[in-house]
Amino acid sequence: MSASARGTARLLSGAGAAALLLPAALLLPAAVPAQAVSPVAYPARPPAADGKKGQELPAMPSSFDPDAGGEGEDVPCTPASREKAEKQDWSRQRLDLDRVHRHSTGAGVTVALIDTGVEAGAAGLGGRVTARGAAGDDCVGHGTFLAGLIAGTGGDSPGLAGIAPGARILALRGTDPRGRASAGLVVKALEEATEARAGVIAIAVALPRRDAALTRAVAAARRAGAVVVAAATPDPPRLGTDEIPARTYWPAGEPGVLSVADMLPVGARPDNSLPTEGIDLVAPGAGVVSGGPRGTGHYLGGGSSTAAAYAAGAAAVVRAARPGDSPDAVTRRLTATAYPADIPQLDPYAAVTTVLGDSAAAAGRAAEPVTVRDTAVADRATGRATVFVLLGSAAVLSVLWAGFAFTRARARGWRPASAED
Repeated sequence: MSASARGTARLLSGAGAAALLLPAALLLPAAVPAQAVSPVAYPARPPAADGKKGQELPAMPSSFDPDAGGEGEDVPCTPASREKAEKQDWSRQRLDLDRVHRHSTGAGVTVALIDTGVEAGAAGLGGRVTARGAAGDDCVGHGTFLAGLIAGTGGDSPGLAGIAPGARILALRGTDPRGRASAGLVVKALEEATEARAGVIAIAVALPRRDAALTRAVAAARRAGAVVVAAATPDPPRLGTDEIPARTYWPAGEPGVLSVADMLPVGARPDNSLPTEGIDLVAPGAGVVSGGPRGTGHYLGGGSSTAAAYAAGAAAVVRAARPGDSPDAVTRRLTATAYPADIPQLDPYAAVTTVLGDSAAAAGRAAEPVTVRDTAVADRATGRATVFVLLGSAAVLSVLWAGFAFTRARARGWRPASAED
């Protein structure tokens, strides 16, 4: 199959998948919490997959309200959810995780997750989480939520397993206990991930300004062999995004970093997304279901952090399936096998199973001179044949007209035609 044909087929299959999965997405709620998260944790109100009400789950905040309480006051942690999802959410169906897991589960790969921390004993993560320092205490719960998307087994809900349930999680703090990110904390976490030789580094936070130390830390991680995945934007703020200008966020804007943004079931970005440029991929980031740090209940989450977690999990399954591939090769594979769209859409199944052509050989072939066949003789012959056909047609019409005129003249007794005729 030619490249153009493959592209057309992929486009049609992507459109068909979206059409088939949209009804499933419509079963999700408009992020209406069944219980209050806490008086000071704003329920990030993740953009819902639709506007209809389905199963009700509390929203997972990405941070606590910075205006609530003083610096020295304790902040109530996100409480355990008393609600459980009744079905597999649209994001796992869209990413075709059941088929992905037949080929790779990410076994043997360590994913360093830089966010609010991860509770090592959370449902579906037991025994596969290593937390550095304060990262073992996830008061906000967002990091644990993302860890479930990356490497969770789903616990007693196997249909809600993560994208790489065989991978291990290295939990690192890139925020303070309230979920507020800082360049210094992200730099320290990157250095620890590099020292631990993590195969994939997922950075769920996004900073508005570039930092020289952060640039060096990202470059060092890539030199050490890590695939670095980062959220293209921070998760949307409470007060909307209409007045926020487009800008690049960091470290997603660093060279070699896979920048990932959120998408709805139809493939478009949510209306309240922060504007940015340089996005490499989009992945599910609205009405996504996962667990939290306490209890066995479920939450709804969304935003670029959720999409980045899915992309990091996809990098882990590719690294497990193709251990000889370089980090750049893994990144290229994720983007080259994505669903074709204005912004390519993550397709982990294609990333694991597609046989990509030899790009170097293809480039060599493209560089060879192309011989164009001389068609001048054939063109002249075609021209002569066309003239012959036209002249022949004219001759036939002349004969027919002459016959018609002869018949009419004889019928009149060879008299000239009159008005009565």
